[in-house]
Amino acid sequence: MTNAIGIVAFALALIVSIVLHEAGHFMTARHYGMKASKFFVGFGPTLWSRTRGETEYGIKALPAGGFVKIEGMTPLEEIDPADADRAFHTRPARQRAVVLAAGSFMHFVIALVLIYSVLLLLGTLHPSANKVGRTVCVPVAGQCAPQALVGPAELAGVRVGDRVVSFDGTTIRDWSQFTRLIRDHGPGPATLVVDRDGQAVTLRPDLVSARRDRQTGLAGDDQVGAIGIAQGYDVVRYNPISAIPRTARILGSGVTGMYDTLVHRLGDLTNLFGEDRNANGLVGVVGAARAGGELLSAQDVSVAQRIGDFLVLVAGVNLAVGLFNLLPLFPLDGGHLAVLGFEQARHGVRRLTGYRGPVKRVDLVKLLPAAYAMVAFFVLLSLIILSADIVNPISFN
Repeated sequence: MTNAIGIVAFALALIVSIVLHEAGHFMTARHYGMKASKFFVGFGPTLWSRTRGETEYGIKALPAGGFVKIEGMTPLEEIDPADADRAFHTRPARQRAVVLAAGSFMHFVIALVLIYSVLLLLGTLHPSANKVGRTVCVPVAGQCAPQALVGPAELAGVRVGDRVVSFDGTTIRDWSQFTRLIRDHGPGPATLVVDRDGQAVTLRPDLVSARRDRQTGLAGDDQVGAIGIAQGYDVVRYNPISAIPRTARILGSGVTGMYDTLVHRLGDLTNLFGEDRNANGLVGVVGAARAGGELLSAQDVSVAQRIGDFLVLVAGVNLAVGLFNLLPLFPLDGGHLAVLGFEQARHGVRRLTGYRGPVKRVDLVKLLPAAYAMVAFFVLLSLIILSADIVNPISFN
């Protein structure tokens, strides 16, 4: 049930993002005196519409985006002579650039506000230096034997939330030191002191043997000690000032992640349907919605943390959409901006050679085949990822 609520919440967040994207185009166009005759969410048949002033607002059947109809987006468009002085293509280049970029800008604002709010109100989780996240069994050959579903830590009385103070007389500074001491100890009884609600509790777990790499604790062939404790997380709180650089770092990592996806992860298309599908690779709307559902239904974290993780996911999706929309590919907004930039650069060069006439427009008719090809590619790619999200979903828990 909670998973379904998360999926619905993600869908609603996506619709709100679409509305705000189009609102960015709409408000800036109106600000510069351009005529915006339509503001619709979705595509296809109209389900509902109402005209207020000079704009028709409405909802269409397919909630896969939205659009704002700004009169005169190109010189090729026929418009009412009464609206000629309000046409988009007659406005200065700077104003047209602002209108074109406003949609993506709104996605960046959404991402920034959500991340900053989560940091300020909910904080973030950081791996703890000594907090027990949960007790687990010690797997043998990759699995927990039926007779050993309870690990040494739980058998000794270790509880979730305990903070490790010392192990066999050695004070614990951080988790890596703690796990290294356990591996070096080997199987057999040990003394573990934990802080439980402010009280020091001495426990005597009987460690078992496991086959792992002695240095890293990862899979390996060394016979080492094992206790069956998973590291916990502490909530890191931020004030209005300290949240600013942290927000910037998170947004920066999102930008580099988008770059990494476009440059290095397109090869993941070849294993979308395989058992080794990359959990950090390409994912579509269905996969992201499922992630939202899993985050809100997670059982091992607090409600506040579930909400925070969900909002960060929504922020990440908005950041990715905003960056993607600015790619210099026609017919994306970034493609229109690229055409506008090319026109202005070419005009500047011509002026250096003595030309004093008007800016010569790029013939958009010549770009239509490329636009159609790009749309077809995006549709095909979306369908492939959608199919993978359905038949070979990524688990985000």
